[in-house]
Amino acid sequence: MTGLKKISVLALALLMVVTSVFAQGTREDASASGKVELTVLNYIDMSEPNSANEIKMVWDKFEEENPDIKLVREDLFNEPFHQKTEAYVASGQLPDVLYMWPSGRSTSLHTTHSVKDLMPFLEKDGLVDDYNPATIAPQFAGYLAELPNGITTTHMLYVNAKVLRENGFDIPKSYDEMKAMVKPLKAKGIDLIAMDNMDAWVMQSCLFSMVVGRYGGVDWYDQLSSGKIDFTDDWFVKSLALIDDMYRSGMINRNSLSSPYGSSRGSFASGKAAFYIDGDWSTASFQTDITTGKALISPESQQKDFELMVIPNLPGEVIKNSNSGVVGTGWGMSANIPAGSAKEAAAWRLIKYLQGEYVQTYRLTTGASFPSNLKVDVEKVVEERNLEPFIAKRAAYYAAYTPITPVIDGVLHSDVYNVINTGLQEIGLGDKSPTQVASEVQKAWDSWKKNQ
Repeated sequence: MTGLKKISVLALALLMVVTSVFAQGTREDASASGKVELTVLNYIDMSEPNSANEIKMVWDKFEEENPDIKLVREDLFNEPFHQKTEAYVASGQLPDVLYMWPSGRSTSLHTTHSVKDLMPFLEKDGLVDDYNPATIAPQFAGYLAELPNGITTTHMLYVNAKVLRENGFDIPKSYDEMKAMVKPLKAKGIDLIAMDNMDAWVMQSCLFSMVVGRYGGVDWYDQLSSGKIDFTDDWFVKSLALIDDMYRSGMINRNSLSSPYGSSRGSFASGKAAFYIDGDWSTASFQTDITTGKALISPESQQKDFELMVIPNLPGEVIKNSNSGVVGTGWGMSANIPAGSAKEAAAWRLIKYLQGEYVQTYRLTTGASFPSNLKVDVEKVVEERNLEPFIAKRAAYYAAYTPITPVIDGVLHSDVYNVINTGLQEIGLGDKSPTQVASEVQKAWDSWKKNQ
């Protein structure tokens, strides 16, 4: 999760020309057909299970049910998505509806007010009580910039219990128990933890944020922002030292730093690693693709051979069994759309649909997200539709691991969290010590505060 990208003058000029022509074509098409045409920036990995089916079940269905609206959708994923978003922000010409984060990678959308406040739309339609209150609280810039899918926990420890059983291990109850497994598993050609750390945001979001919460407490950010603690204090240095220890001990391989995000899921599923670390959203990656009928982990194996948990007791932690979490991603509306226009009404109709009972229920069945919409009865849907075990286990996981502590790039500015992201990679490479990285992060924090 990196910060704002520098866009060359030529690239920006090209984007503005393309956007202008695209907008002109949109107006002409809309005028000719009598339809309202909406441009949409969608975030989707088309290599993931059920991604093709989601196009049919979500997007095609909307157009069938709303013949007066035509969608022109752009599907991107990971860094290309974020780079394109920043280019749109820089040009001042956003798609009408776009996928976004409540902070972090979407900070510029919030702070430039490039998207509208959606709370008045919810209030006008009487929908405020349909959503989990935590998901519709003011976001990074103090308003509801995106209507979220739910609440996301960014750390999940996937456990291949079959690998553990076959090698004489139980599910670990502490960090030290996990660490003791490294050598005996390595002797059999099995990694302890599979993780893909080439993209700098992964370590920070999917592991380090949880660790920081364990050592800094639930209120670490409040304490930091009020000046009561610093990044050079024990809570943060210990957090960095734990990551250093995981690399040095072989719990996490250093070669994970050259592994693209998501690339080790298959090796974990096939028993080449005892554990896999990612966010809660990745449960969907292991489940059955409705289109092909294939799964990285079969429902039967999900039930008997795999578990979902968090890394157990860390040495010297101040809270136990906590996890890192943030309001989830969702959909925002371009501030360029004229208030009270037909386009605004169409864009809101689309956002309501995307975060309505039908789509959130569908995404629950595929494991893509857990609903923010309170009309979706998770237990009922799981039981009535005989959903795959990972969905039920994911629901139990949310109940088991509390409290929830802040995600670093959900509360810190990119000027600070990018230094953390880079520092974590430098620790992984063995190039810098925890104290060096802590000092650099403190300098970045002091500099950012000075400029506020």
